[in-house]
Order: sequence, then structure tokens, then C-alpha cells
Amino acid sequence: MALSTSAINAVYYPSWAVYANRPPSTLPVDSITHVFYAFARPNENGTLDFADAWADDQMLVDGERGSLRALAKLKGEYSHLTTVLSVGGGGGSKDFPAVAASDQTRLAFATAVRKFVDEYSLDGVDIDWEHPSDASEGANFIQLLQILRAHLPEPQYLLTAALPVAVDCLSHINLTAASQVLDYLNLMGYDFAGPWSALSGHQARLLPTTGVAVDSSQPRMSCHLGVDCLVRNGFSRQKILLGVPAYARCFVGASGPGDAFEKEGSDPVKYSDLPGAWITNATVDDESGAASFVDDQEGGKGFVSFDVPATVRQKAGYVKSMGLAGLFYWNAAGDVNGSNSLVAAGRQALDVL
Repeated sequence: MALSTSAINAVYYPSWAVYANRPPSTLPVDSITHVFYAFARPNENGTLDFADAWADDQMLVDGERGSLRALAKLKGEYSHLTTVLSVGGGGGSKDFPAVAASDQTRLAFATAVRKFVDEYSLDGVDIDWEHPSDASEGANFIQLLQILRAHLPEPQYLLTAALPVAVDCLSHINLTAASQVLDYLNLMGYDFAGPWSALSGHQARLLPTTGVAVDSSQPRMSCHLGVDCLVRNGFSRQKILLGVPAYARCFVGASGPGDAFEKEGSDPVKYSDLPGAWITNATVDDESGAASFVDDQEGGKGFVSFDVPATVRQKAGYVKSMGLAGLFYWNAAGDVNGSNSLVAAGRQALDVL
């Protein structure tokens, strides 16, 4: 695929969305340029499986057999759409170290990916290995990308990867080498704070602030921290997509960032499941590019961190000023229609389509 000459506004579409009555036909095609279909699952011998064979390939979806064929149908109706298979994910990455460890398994994987992409009329693959955990795995990651590039030559095919913002994770990877083979890098600009954190915090803030760190092991975590690390270490800024969460992180018992909180009940909530009043009345921190609401009623969710259209517009402005490729959203099934839509806010601010 030829690289986009205008901004990208992409979404991840998870296979399980069909069970919530969100088939591919419900995607906001007038607001998006790319769809990452999540997920296929790698096996340690290099083969590739459906994560959910029923949803992906069997059940009736939009008049087609499986969501992958429904997505291909949608692409046929909207020629501006680019569709990409995402492999791995948070729950499907355990076999990536084995897949990437030898020439034999890397070759088997690249062959399987090319076959899968062609069979379902997809435009490329996204490697969502979460994530190479040391220098050896980082080196194998690069070799895996290189053989995938050989099997998915440009400009016919797109090759992308999703990586976290955390500098200690990015440090395992030769980012200059990654930039040479990847078309885009999806920088996961979220999950900076959660149930694993010592204190409550903004989970997807754009910029670092002088406020309290949510965890001493991840001080001042921000989207900019990841972008800066990528660019300083040789990754082309024109290939970076910045991720936006379509879900909230809750910190029960907290009344703001930097508070102790109760782990039990502090579960993520889809953006589409948030009360409209929380979105409308969210506090937007312009200094850090973060939004939140405090649900302090008895049994409430406490400090709730999430993005709103205003923070998406701020992130889109950052993308423009930094010369990045665009935005993406995890995930499409969590967004809403109308004036509170995150995806639509990004499209308008980036001036795409």
C-alpha cells in the first residue's frame, strides 16, 4: 500500500464486537481511513489461528460468513478504507517470543500471514506483540519484521506494529531498524495508570506535568514521552500514529490523580457505557491534555480517567505540530455516535476525508 499523504484516522475493530451488535457495517466509515482487525493469534511453531473462529470466519455477519468477509465487503463499498490484520494483542502475545526466535518459525509465520492477508482481501498486517521484554527479544522482533516485509512487499502491502509508550519497553528495540521496515508504528498512548499502579492517575495524558507521578517506576508517563523516545532513537515521526483509548480507567475511592485507591472495583469501562453527564461535565486539564470525572457518590467509581472530544482535538493538534502520521483508537466498539464521538472529533481536527 502506498503511504498516506494526508492524516490517518484509524480504528481497531475487535472480533468480539459482533456479540455486542457492532458488526463491521456499523463502523464510522465517513470518519476513518484504516481499520485494524483484532486479532489473529500466533502459535509457537509459526502458524496462525483465528482468535475466535466463529466470529471471524463462520457466523453470519452483514450477510457474509464471518466478520473478516464482512470487512472485505465493507472495503469494497468504501474504496478509501485500508484494512489490516492485527496479530497478537494483550491476550494473544505469549507465543511471539518462540515465533521470533528462529529462522524456521519466522519464515513459517511470514508465510502464514501472507496467506491469511490474501485470503481475506486485507491490505497488510499489524504486529501487536505486547511486548519484547529484553534485548534478545527486541533483536528477534526486528528480524521478524524484516521477513514479514519481504513477504509483504511495499507498496502493495502495509506493515505496522503496535508498541507501548514506556521507554523501558521501547529501549529493547532498535528503533532505527524498525523505522526502515515499518510503514507505521501504532503508539499505544494509554494505560499509563490502572489497577497495577500505586496511586491513581490520568491513564492517557498527552503531556508530562509537574504533578505527582502515579507510580515511582513510571514517572511522568505521557504520550509525548513515547513520541520523544521514538524520534530521538531514529524512528521517523511521519510514521507514528498516536493511540486514543475509547474506555475509561476507574480508581475507586480516589478523588483525583495521585491518590490511594481500592483495587477491587477499579475496572475499565467502555466510553460508550459512561453516563453522558460524566462526558459533558468532565474536567479537562489543558496543561497535560487529560480529562476526568469524580464519581464520589456512595458506591461510585471514584476518580475516572478518560478521553473526551476536547482532549482528542488537543492530541490531533499535537499530531499536526509534531508532524506525526495521525491518530488511532482502541477500539471502535467503545465509541459513541453524535457530538461526543471521539473518532469524529479526531477526523474533524485532523481534517481527513
